[in-house]
Amino acid sequence: MPKVTVDGIELEVPQGATVLQACELAGKEIPRFCYHERLSIAGNCRMCLVEVAPGPPKPQASCALPAADGQNIRTDSEMVKKAREGVMEFLLINHPLDCPICDQGGECDLQDQSVAYGRGASRYDENKRAVTEKYMGPLIKTAMTRCIHCTRCVRFSEEIAGVDEIGALYRGEAMQITTYLERAATHEMSANVIDLCPVGALTSRPYAFEARPWELKKTLSIDVSDACGANIRLDSRGREVLRILPRVNDDVNEEWLSDKGRFQVDGLTARRLDKPWLRKNGKLVAATWEEAFAAISKVKPGKDVGVVAGDLVDCETMFAAKALAGALGSTMLEGRQTGLSYDCSNLAAVNFNSTFSGIEEADAILIVGSHVRWEAPLVMTRLRKAAKRGAKLFLVGPEWETTVPTTFLGNDIAVLDKLPSDVTEAFKNAERPAIIVGGAALGQGALGAALAFAGTFKLVRDGWNGFNVLHMAASRMGGLMLGYAQKGGIADLADAKPKMLISLGADEVDYAKFSDSIIVYIGHHGDKGAHAADVILPGSAFSEKAGTYVNTEGRVQFADKAVFAPGDAREDWTILRAMADALGVSVGFDSFDQLRAAMIVAVPSLGVEGLASYGALPKAAKVNAAGTLAGYPIKDFYLTNPIARASATMQRCSAELLHGEDFEEAAE
Repeated sequence: MPKVTVDGIELEVPQGATVLQACELAGKEIPRFCYHERLSIAGNCRMCLVEVAPGPPKPQASCALPAADGQNIRTDSEMVKKAREGVMEFLLINHPLDCPICDQGGECDLQDQSVAYGRGASRYDENKRAVTEKYMGPLIKTAMTRCIHCTRCVRFSEEIAGVDEIGALYRGEAMQITTYLERAATHEMSANVIDLCPVGALTSRPYAFEARPWELKKTLSIDVSDACGANIRLDSRGREVLRILPRVNDDVNEEWLSDKGRFQVDGLTARRLDKPWLRKNGKLVAATWEEAFAAISKVKPGKDVGVVAGDLVDCETMFAAKALAGALGSTMLEGRQTGLSYDCSNLAAVNFNSTFSGIEEADAILIVGSHVRWEAPLVMTRLRKAAKRGAKLFLVGPEWETTVPTTFLGNDIAVLDKLPSDVTEAFKNAERPAIIVGGAALGQGALGAALAFAGTFKLVRDGWNGFNVLHMAASRMGGLMLGYAQKGGIADLADAKPKMLISLGADEVDYAKFSDSIIVYIGHHGDKGAHAADVILPGSAFSEKAGTYVNTEGRVQFADKAVFAPGDAREDWTILRAMADALGVSVGFDSFDQLRAAMIVAVPSLGVEGLASYGALPKAAKVNAAGTLAGYPIKDFYLTNPIARASATMQRCSAELLHGEDFEEAAE
């Protein structure tokens, strides 16, 4: 390991580290605009200049210079100070200095570093450069006159998203960053360039002119738009969440977030249920809480009760509903709304066992029945890393644009029994082979065949488990841990014809199968479930309650409450506790702390943040796979849940980016 000296501090740095990384290890702050630890090195902003000896008698860009044994690095010399002031002065030559009207104001790298490292005055009195605005779609607002050509957005699109949609035209002062033919950026991770942009050139279009960062209360939460469990921050003012930003978690989402998870935020205030409703003479009419609970108590369902959990529900809500059903004598619980009925007796067989960070190390990957880009965009970024390291990817199912070299093996699951020789050879020679089973494959009963495949090619080895199931619902793994799984799926509940069906925000269920049941809907949006309900009890969205979530890799994570629910809506567990009183049973808790404590006693893993342990993968007997994968469960990436469907931004994304509709832009 090279030994270097940074401002008189001697230290060893890892082989291959740059001078900038060596300075950071020594506790020194190095300004930068183009350098980003998750992107390739560009070395074009020159803000990270330091003095290095031995070497030329001039400052050097520390981000692109390898650390070598014996280097003496100065970050605070007069030469370095003067060089950084000069670089900052050049960067500000063409910058419009319109901070008062810029959405980046208050959290802008250029502002911060100009104060810390700039001269404090400008000597430039020539005309400034101006650049025409670019259209990058309904999510990204551009002000390209502010652009300092750091190329972070270009490198992100190419390296992380895998879509060459943003690039540079021309050279020198005439250089412009733009999308191809100025079309909208259409990939599902596009808005991460907003976070990466160190100036106000790329900002959030829906959030434009909404708030300043110092006005906002910041709350730590978990994204529920898919089953990845991305760590997010909710920024709220008053009773409204104004924006959602990703938090850094290297094990889950690194520092990225899908466009849906970020921009469905306006759906939290639209189409909300804010008062109870009762169905009278075929029509829903507004009611009071007392009237709603009186109607429920009249049902007298006894033990003839079923519970269906929706895709966005937290573990505490599901446990409270389970306690209510148990007190009534029922065990009819289900969370797989669309009819899936795979075996859940061993949760290791339905878990993403490689983990997200682990799948990067795989060298042969078979994807069966999963459109990963839409079902789990953050997993796709990991698969892209694996492909860059030389992993071979194979896909069973209808073709989609994977953005990495992929061999398509057709739509017939039977191919698992008779794989082509090149696939067999790749998996036999692989040190870390993996399979990813998606919702389409689970729907065709391919879980047994996938387990047999895992046994044939020894996907479980010392320090490696390559068997993965990719879920799409934020509540799925938590629900399975709490027993929300009938042997025959939701068909079992329909066959039982329960007198009362409690729907926990379940909006994807075919309620026609429960026409003889009284449907009590506890949810937050007037979506499909509310339309079918006999009693509507307004609940809280994920931003309006604390909760526990388990992602598809079995990682237990906790979310905090950011704002209060609107109107007469209440937190879900309080509604279920009041229902217990109305039905004359005891559920054993009177506060949220008591509820969470009881849940942890029942399922201890839900009390420990991190990966839950599900034991060893079951051994599967030889299964003959059969069935054709005609399509994938997600037909529209932007409209997969009630919050997204209520979001005007997501509706426009669906119309413009997926369906090609044109929108007139108002003149400003």
